[in-house]
Amino acid sequence: MIPTSYPAADEISRLTARMLLEIGAVHFNADEPYIYASGLPGPTYIDCRKLISFPRIRATLMDFLALTVMRNVGMEAFDNVAGGETAGIPFAALMAERMGLPMTYVRKKPKGYGRNARIEGEMSEGQRVLLVEDLTTDGGSKISFVDAIRETGAICNHTAVIFYYGIFPDTIKTLDAHGVNLHHLCTWWDVLVEARAQEAFDINTLREVESFLEAPRAWQDAHR
Repeated sequence: MIPTSYPAADEISRLTARMLLEIGAVHFNADEPYIYASGLPGPTYIDCRKLISFPRIRATLMDFLALTVMRNVGMEAFDNVAGGETAGIPFAALMAERMGLPMTYVRKKPKGYGRNARIEGEMSEGQRVLLVEDLTTDGGSKISFVDAIRETGAICNHTAVIFYYGIFPDTIKTLDAHGVNLHHLCTWWDVLVEARAQEAFDINTLREVESFLEAPRAWQDAHR
């Protein structure tokens, strides 16, 4: 069912941050930083995959994401919803259901046997595809998925995520240069504001997180 009403964008961001905190998807630790896929440290970690285990919050956020995309792009702007392997697959299925569209998914790399395909499901030339994932940091994985979609002859100019880091300035530039528009519900800044409002973490941890968000590369260099 396609949602037809929604709160303002800033309220969606606040509520999304609140829900992520409520289910324990947000982790802050300045004393023992997390190591990211890049090998660099950071005091923040987000686990959006936990959302699949919380049906009420999951449903609300998928409504928010469908509405955000349709508000930003249009009600009839897409023909197919594709999820990125693996975290994006359940969210793409939920989005496809809400938007009344076919669903596919994109492998990170060819599976190495059979058809050696990267696209699973039915995707055809000229289809307008929305790429759905759980989150984005620097946009790199999105480019790979978009390229795989475009190789089928389909069109992919939009990606939607629940969470966008919002702290690396080159992310939007990278996606723009590849002809991809990013749609998201909230960022680390939204989470920080809500974490402070809820007093979810001690003041020193929140200060350290803010220091990281303001200058992530400098923070990482100082904590290697």
